[in-house]
Amino acid sequence: MTRQQDGDRRGASFLVMLLRRGTPALATATTGLTDEIGDPTPVRALQRISRMAGPVDERQRDGLLLRAARYVVLVPLVYRLLMVPATFGSYAVKHGSAGLASVAIVAVCSVALSAFGLFWMMRRAPFRSDLAGRLLLIDLVATLAFELFIGATVSPAVFHDAVGVADKHLLGSVALLTLAVGIPSGIGLAALSLPVRLLSDLLNHGTFDFAQAASLYPTMFGVLFTAVGALILLGLGIRLALAYGIRNGRLAERARQHRMLHDTVLQTLEAIALGGPGDSDQRLVEVQRLARAQAIELRQTIETAAAQRAEEGARPLGEKLAALAAEMARDGLRAQLVIAELDDDTLSEVRQIAIRDAVREAMRNTMKHAETDKVVVRVEERNGGIAVITRDHGTGFSPADRPAGFGISESITARLSEVGGTSLVESSPGSGTRVTLWVPL
Repeated sequence: MTRQQDGDRRGASFLVMLLRRGTPALATATTGLTDEIGDPTPVRALQRISRMAGPVDERQRDGLLLRAARYVVLVPLVYRLLMVPATFGSYAVKHGSAGLASVAIVAVCSVALSAFGLFWMMRRAPFRSDLAGRLLLIDLVATLAFELFIGATVSPAVFHDAVGVADKHLLGSVALLTLAVGIPSGIGLAALSLPVRLLSDLLNHGTFDFAQAASLYPTMFGVLFTAVGALILLGLGIRLALAYGIRNGRLAERARQHRMLHDTVLQTLEAIALGGPGDSDQRLVEVQRLARAQAIELRQTIETAAAQRAEEGARPLGEKLAALAAEMARDGLRAQLVIAELDDDTLSEVRQIAIRDAVREAMRNTMKHAETDKVVVRVEERNGGIAVITRDHGTGFSPADRPAGFGISESITARLSEVGGTSLVESSPGSGTRVTLWVPL
C-alpha cells in the first residue's frame, strides 16, 4: 500500500462510509473523535454535524460496537413479519380462495425468512459477516422470486392485489439492504425491482404494465429515505455519545487525580508551610521526614498503577487465572486449573479482564457459601469463543429459592454482558455449583 493510499484510508469521512457501507461502518465510530465533538459549548448545528461526520480510520474496528449496532436491521425484519401477514389477510378477505394457495406460499416463505433472520441475529453465537452475506443473498433471491412466482401462478384478475403481498416483503428487503450493506445496495434492489415486476406482468397477462410496476416507487423511495435517516441519526448519535463519554471520563480521571493530590501532596505542603514548635534544626528534620514520607507514598502510588497496567496488558488469560488461583489460595480456597491450548492474541484484553474478575467473584461465592475449599476452573474454546467453567462440589443451592444477588447479577452477568459475553449459573442443593462464562473471540 502506498503512503497516499494509507492516508486516504485514515481520512475517510465517517458519514460517507456509513452511507456507503451501512451499519458495519459503525465499528469505526470510536476513531477520529476530537475534543471539539464533545465540547458542550453551543455551536451551530451544521458545524457540530460536520465535526461528527469527520474523518475516521477504517482500519480500526470495534467489534463490540459492531455487534451492538447490527440490531438496527431487526426493524425491517419485524416490519415484514407484521405487514406480510396483514396484507395476506386483506387479500384473503377480498378474494377468497382465488389464487390463495400461491399467495399463501409467498406469505409463509416471507415470514419464515424474517423469523429466521430475527433468530439468527439474536442468537448467542458470535457474529459472522461471511454467513450474514450469504443469508442476505438468499433473502435477495427470494424477494425477486416471490414477484415472479405470483406473476406465473395467479390469475390476472387478482394479480395486482396478490403481488401486493410480495411487495411488502420487497419494501422490507430494500430497508434491510440499505441498513445492512449501504445505500448503493438498497438503490440497486429498488432499480432491479422494476424489470422484475415487468417480467412478472409478462408472465401473468402477456403484456408490460409500466405504470403499475412503477407505482410502488413513491413508497419505496420513502422506505429508502427513512432507512438513510435512521443510519445517519444512529451513526452521528453514537459518535456524539462516545465523544461525551470520553470527555466525561477524562473529567472523572482528572477529579480522581485532584483528590489524590489534595489528600497527599497538598496536605504535606501545607503542613510544611505552617511550621511547628522547636528550633530551626528540629523543623528541618520534620520537613525532611514529611517530604520523605510523601515521596515514598507517591512512588508507591505510581509504581502500583504502572505494575497493574503492565500485569493486565502483558499476561495472557492463563497466567491471569493462575495469579487469581494463587490469590485465592492465600484465603484458603484451592483451585485446580485445567487450561486448553489457547491463542491468547485472539481474545482482547478487556475481555480477559472481564473473565478474570467474573471468575474471582465465582470463587468468592464458593468460599462464602459452598462450604468447601476446592474448586476446579476449566478453560476451553467453545462456539467461536472462550468458555471458563468454575465447578465446585459444595452444598449448592436452589436458584428458585435464592434469586441472584448483586455478586451474580452485576459482578458476573453484567460484567460479561458489557463485553458481549454470557454467563450461566447452575446449581442444586447437595450437588454443588457450576458457573459457565463465555466471551466471543
